[in-house]
Amino acid sequence: MDEENMSTADSKMISPSKKDSILPIFRIGQRVRITRPIRNDGTNPFHAPDAVLVQPGAEGYVKNIGDFLQVIRIYDVHFIEEGATFGCREAELEAAEEYDGYDEVEEELRWIREHRAKRAAEKAAQEAQSQNEGDMD
Repeated sequence: MDEENMSTADSKMISPSKKDSILPIFRIGQRVRITRPIRNDGTNPFHAPDAVLVQPGAEGYVKNIGDFLQVIRIYDVHFIEEGATFGCREAELEAAEEYDGYDEVEEELRWIREHRAKRAAEKAAQEAQSQNEGDMD
C-alpha cells in the first residue's frame, strides 16, 4: 500500500513492533485520560471508517488489561461520557489522577492472611475445648 492510499487511521497507528514493559503501568479501576484520538479502524460497525470515536482528553476507567500477540498491552477503558469501552495502548493513556498508593493485591493478601490466622485460632480453640471435655470424662 502506498502513502497516498493509506488511510488516516493506518498512518497514525502506534508501531506494533515495540514491546510493552513487563508490568502494567495502569491498574484496573484507575482513572485515565486518552492522549490521542481513537479512530475507527473499521472494526466498529456503528461509525464510519476513520471516524474519531473518542477525542483526546476524554477520561475513563481501566476495566480490563490484556495482551495482543503477547507483546502489546491493551487496556479496556470505559469512557463514561461516550458510554463505550475501547481498547487503548499504554502510549495512548496517561493517569488522570495521582497514584493513591492503594495496592489491591497487597490488600487481598493481607485479608487472606488475617482470615487464615483467625480460622487457625478458632480451630485451635475448638481442639483445646474438645480436649478439655475429654479430660473431664
